[in-house]
Amino acid sequence: MNNLFFLFIFVPLLALILLGLNILLAVHRPDEAKVSAYECGFNAIAGQTRSTFQIQFYIIAMLFLIFDLEIILLYPLAVSLYQVSTFGFSIALIFFIVLTIGFVLEIGSGAIRLTNNET
Repeated sequence: MNNLFFLFIFVPLLALILLGLNILLAVHRPDEAKVSAYECGFNAIAGQTRSTFQIQFYIIAMLFLIFDLEIILLYPLAVSLYQVSTFGFSIALIFFIVLTIGFVLEIGSGAIRLTNNET
């Protein structure tokens, strides 16, 4: 048994088996909370699970992903800061400056504002 067997055969097979067991054995009792709209303020229409969804939630989610991915770049820098010398530190400083400019533009454009002023 090598690693490729587990990666390409065993793991997908196990995932399909577990999904099948979930479909067969799970209790299906939808209530009002499960079929209602998720955090968008609209009530669900009877017989329809989809409803209108405000775009601000998608924008906030995308901006969170973009600015949260900086952690992936900051952790290696923090670990190896003693080895990267002045050049590595200056590159990290440029990264922080670009990140700060992007965050200032985000706040300036009003993308973080959650209130709807189109009344």
